[in-house]
Order: sequence, then structure tokens, then C-alpha cells
Amino acid sequence: MRMRQSLAELERAFVEEAQDAQVRGQEEFRTAVLRQRQREIEKAHKHGTARFVALVVALVGTAVLVTVAMFETLYYVMG
Repeated sequence: MRMRQSLAELERAFVEEAQDAQVRGQEEFRTAVLRQRQREIEKAHKHGTARFVALVVALVGTAVLVTVAMFETLYYVMG
């Protein structure tokens, strides 16, 4: 009788351990997916910021060049 009880306990412990391992595996997978999404969001944000800075520099540079060209032309015409 005692042998059957210990086998039943072993089986129950094995099933519980298998279920725990499955739950842990699912949680680890979910965590990995969330980390990957977060990295992708951060990467997109960094690239967006770099593009915005490049756009601002291009616009300011264009404005400066146009202003200089305009005054040079005005000086040439008036002078």
C-alpha cells in the first residue's frame, strides 16, 4: 500500500513540475517578446530623432544660404 502511495505522490509531483515548467516557459517567451518590442520602439525613436535633427539643420542651412545670396545680389545691384 505504501509503495502505491509513494508512486502516486511521485506522479503528482512530476505533473506539477511539468506544469510549472510550461508556465515558466510561456512567461519567459512573453518577456522576450516584450523586450524585443521595446528595443524596436527605442530604435525607431532614435532614427526619428536623427532624421528630425537633419531636417532642421538642412532648413537652417538653406535659410542662411538664401539670405546671404539675397544680400550679395542686392549689394551687386545697388553698388
